[in-house]
Amino acid sequence: MDDAAKADALCAAAVALREDADTILAANMRDCDAGIARGLSSAMIDRLRLDAGRLAAIAESVAAVAALPDPVGEEIDRRIAPAGMTLRRVRVPIGVIGIIYESRPNVTIDAAALCVRSGNAVILRGGSEAVHSNRALHTSFARGLASAGMEANAVQLVPTQDRDAVGAMLAASGGIDLIIPRGGKSLVARVQADARVPVLAHLDGICHSFVHAAADPDMARAIVVNAKLRRTGICGAMETLLIDRDYPDAAALLAALVDGGCEVRGDDMVLELEPRAVSASEEDWDTEYLDAIVSACFVDGMDGALAHIARHSSGHTEAIITADADVAARFQAEVDSAIVMVNASSQFADGGEFGLGAEIGIATGRLHARGPVALEGLTTYKWLVDGTGQVRGS
Repeated sequence: MDDAAKADALCAAAVALREDADTILAANMRDCDAGIARGLSSAMIDRLRLDAGRLAAIAESVAAVAALPDPVGEEIDRRIAPAGMTLRRVRVPIGVIGIIYESRPNVTIDAAALCVRSGNAVILRGGSEAVHSNRALHTSFARGLASAGMEANAVQLVPTQDRDAVGAMLAASGGIDLIIPRGGKSLVARVQADARVPVLAHLDGICHSFVHAAADPDMARAIVVNAKLRRTGICGAMETLLIDRDYPDAAALLAALVDGGCEVRGDDMVLELEPRAVSASEEDWDTEYLDAIVSACFVDGMDGALAHIARHSSGHTEAIITADADVAARFQAEVDSAIVMVNASSQFADGGEFGLGAEIGIATGRLHARGPVALEGLTTYKWLVDGTGQVRGS
């Protein structure tokens, strides 16, 4: 399909989501009630829950993806070969993409919209906790596509929650071209261990914020509290706070977190400054809480921060708060994570905030795509070679 046809289909899908809002929210309420009865954590319920505002934002994100430039056919390189042929690299769809995910029903629509816009078919397999929400969202989205003349089966939802369906997707080499898991550590680990299909994933979002000695105290407090507490259940939430031993306002920084409702698990210096904190264990430095809990410790300047991050980071997002431009530049140069921020909350680790439209996930590996994966990350390329009669000699 050409650019305009794909965009029109997505606009129609956005309209369908708005029209079906009552049905979708009723289905989501059914899932939330079941999740509460099953004892899901408050963070998990927050990831699961839709309301009128969140659903409106989902529909708007589909319209925003429709308005993005079509990556398919984009020329990303052109050169002349030694023999005189013109060589061009152009973006093409990957093919059939399988998405295996948990909890977040918005992934159903984000993944579908991005795959359609980038010319890919998609097979969605959501978690049992969001089964009714996912079915309602998929039904509405597919209805919108069909109303604009697109084949609705371009976006499919696996109709069973049987775990064997996941195994079938992971073994579908030749039928599925790329698997993208979105969910907890056990899900992603299983996908990475069992897949016979290429995988694009991140395992954890153990994100660090380092408050350097030269940080502005007001800025540091605002960023740290936001990075941890704005939404605790997202992968870009700060999980570990690193404080320079020479930073002068550490007590106020820790107090702001506790006063905001956050449990602080810290080292001896943290416990000395903040009596409401509790002692951190070794496991805390490698834990993605996805809750109002943070691990915190003091480090010996930049070298201490870099060493801690290298030892415990999951490669997702790290941030430094400092007024020293040279220190900031060194941090960005030497931290090996997908996203490295200066004087900003790690909660901005999001494709929408990066101007990419909806994202399909944050990739923490080093191949193909890294960081927020949006339209370009869902394409590969091929070489187009234009000759004028060249033949190769012996």
